[in-house]
Amino acid sequence: MPVDKSVLDEIALSEAEYRLIVERLGREPNGLELGLFGALWSEHCGYKHSKLLLRTLPGRGRGVLIGPGEENAGAVDIGGGWAAVMKVESHNHPSAVEPFEGAATGVGGIVRDIFAMGARPIALMNSLRFGPLSERRNRYLFHGVVGGIASYGNCMGIPDVGGEIYFAPCYSGNPLVNALCLGIVPRERLVRGKAGGEEDLLLLVGADTGRDGLHGASGLASRTFEDERELRSAVQVGNPFMEKLLMEACLELAETGLVSGIQDLGAAGLTSASVEAADRGGGGMDLDVDPIPRREQGMTPYELMLAESQERMLLILPRANLESVLALLRRWGLTSALIGKVTGGREALVRQGEEVIARLPVKALTQPPVYHYKVRKPAYLKRLQAFDLASLPVIRKKEVGAWLLKLLAAPDIASKETVYRQYDHQVGDGTVFPPGGDAAVLRVPGTPLSGSPTRSPTSRTGQSRRGLALSTDGNGRLTYLDPFAGGAMAVAEAARNVVCTGARPQAITNCLNFGNPERPDVFYQLKEAVRGMAAACRKLRVSVISGNVSLYNESQGQAIYPTLVVGMLGVLPDLKRRCPSGFRGEGDMVLLLGPWGGEHRSLAGSLYLEVAHDRVAGRPHIDLDMEGRLQRLCLAAIRRGLVRSAHDCSDGGLAVALAEACIMGEMGFRGESWKTGGRLDAALFGEAPSRIVVSVSPQDAPALEALAARHRVPATRLGATGGQRYTMPDFADLSLDEIAQAWRGGLAGAGG
Repeated sequence: MPVDKSVLDEIALSEAEYRLIVERLGREPNGLELGLFGALWSEHCGYKHSKLLLRTLPGRGRGVLIGPGEENAGAVDIGGGWAAVMKVESHNHPSAVEPFEGAATGVGGIVRDIFAMGARPIALMNSLRFGPLSERRNRYLFHGVVGGIASYGNCMGIPDVGGEIYFAPCYSGNPLVNALCLGIVPRERLVRGKAGGEEDLLLLVGADTGRDGLHGASGLASRTFEDERELRSAVQVGNPFMEKLLMEACLELAETGLVSGIQDLGAAGLTSASVEAADRGGGGMDLDVDPIPRREQGMTPYELMLAESQERMLLILPRANLESVLALLRRWGLTSALIGKVTGGREALVRQGEEVIARLPVKALTQPPVYHYKVRKPAYLKRLQAFDLASLPVIRKKEVGAWLLKLLAAPDIASKETVYRQYDHQVGDGTVFPPGGDAAVLRVPGTPLSGSPTRSPTSRTGQSRRGLALSTDGNGRLTYLDPFAGGAMAVAEAARNVVCTGARPQAITNCLNFGNPERPDVFYQLKEAVRGMAAACRKLRVSVISGNVSLYNESQGQAIYPTLVVGMLGVLPDLKRRCPSGFRGEGDMVLLLGPWGGEHRSLAGSLYLEVAHDRVAGRPHIDLDMEGRLQRLCLAAIRRGLVRSAHDCSDGGLAVALAEACIMGEMGFRGESWKTGGRLDAALFGEAPSRIVVSVSPQDAPALEALAARHRVPATRLGATGGQRYTMPDFADLSLDEIAQAWRGGLAGAGG
């Protein structure tokens, strides 16, 4: 073989893949051509280990305008003539190498995916995982990632409205940084990232190109890594102020209709942007690297095509519009370069002046081989799932209060206010429910209850009655213990959190964070988690509109928990019907909707089991039929005005959910004498799914119970709101100050 294996290793191509390239071309590729294949056949761009699995997800449901894999992001109809555009992406490996820049450019990249489609970004969310903060390096990663997210989002003027943060030893060498962005746009103004008509021009706009980010897609994101120092050059450096100008210019171009396509330069830089746009348009492209503005001397065509320098976009436009587009870009202070044109053939042609330096079929680049490996159920599953949860020592009544305070202070549950305070979550004046509740709630500017848009999405004024709810969820412990159940439970919890605000779940975006898929046990986890996610989506009638796959999340031979993250979008037809998480009124009745959950199996994968017994064991389970009935019940009750607050019962179980509702509402709780049945620790701290804590006025309680009966969902009276204490008769009697102090001090106490 004429190419050394070390060259293939650098761009994450196997020897078999190289032979396939030669077979498809009928010749040996030159160095630049091989680099283009390495980038576009990488897992990050080509999804060669996951594409067959992703095709099993439901992507064509109610209101879907642009489905998964079709564009930079997915789009869904939210009514009133508007569309929501949404996507989540990972920046795990760059953040492990350079946490501040890795996280910051992760935000920048996902924002570009949204405004590339003509949508104004209105919210950011993050799903983060770190090792224990008791370790110095984990604290360094934690503070760097949070700082990078805050810096980029705040400078852009896009509110960061929440997300989730979890901690476990398996993430110590490989933190997870998943960034989500949501945008809105009038339906008719959606822009596609595809090359338009033949002879349309290719205009590169934004920052100059440097050497940062080389091999980011093929090297950094498509293999495991052991020494981050070797990969520091693959991390990009961001400039949010440049991106702000780029965003406003692109949104104006979309509104004026001067361009036929906009494409972000993200992973694999100009290579993926130009080739993927040509592929979507069914044509080819003729590109010259000489005019590309660069910030470093002596850059080669290879570097210019594959660098992942940030804040760059590719505009596709008719030749007749060139002067108008250039004038608009100058007004925004942006530099641009005419680098090529769309062709009618199916070739990707790269020139350096008059010299052709790469000539490749577009389909050869965009259709990498796809793999479906044999699966092997991990050996650990049989042992952990068979663990006898009933054999655990039973908690004593007098210990309940102490364990409640300990769980509230656990980093997974404790308040993330020290993080959220660094994010500007009110900029733009669209945030209704800020971070910390079940889901964020946002206004859709200028939307009436029905009809067509009355204002541009760029407008920051005007009354708004339609709203959107947004949440991210995923529990790596549960997917580790049962990949199918974990995948289904991630979708169910994300939808449940949206329902608790009064919004109907509409669509999801997802990020699959797994280890090396070439290992049969890891591929089993991936396959089963996707199967569980698909089952839950179908049962709950939500569509997958976009997503990202991040594989090879391993370091020093240890894989992370298989972590499936779900971003859920819900629609509130009328913001007046929104429902908060915290208790609201003195003397309201508190009920649990859903199963009691006192059986010992509800301890499977629970935080209590890990904190109290230092175990991650058991077999999680979810009844998707019950989940669907519960969500329909809660949504109907909120829309009828029966429910005053609703809070998902998940991490930490029922006792923690009640305490959080007290803290968020600054309102005490007086519990009744409960006949818990089964195990006391399972009843109070077990994490059985499909449960929501609600508060209602006493006169509405019978109507809610009747509605629950019609939906065949249990409804259990727990007590009433009021006072400044949290009381569970026979179990605990704590002041609100005690529980709030434990909850608010937990993350700082862990080194945050």
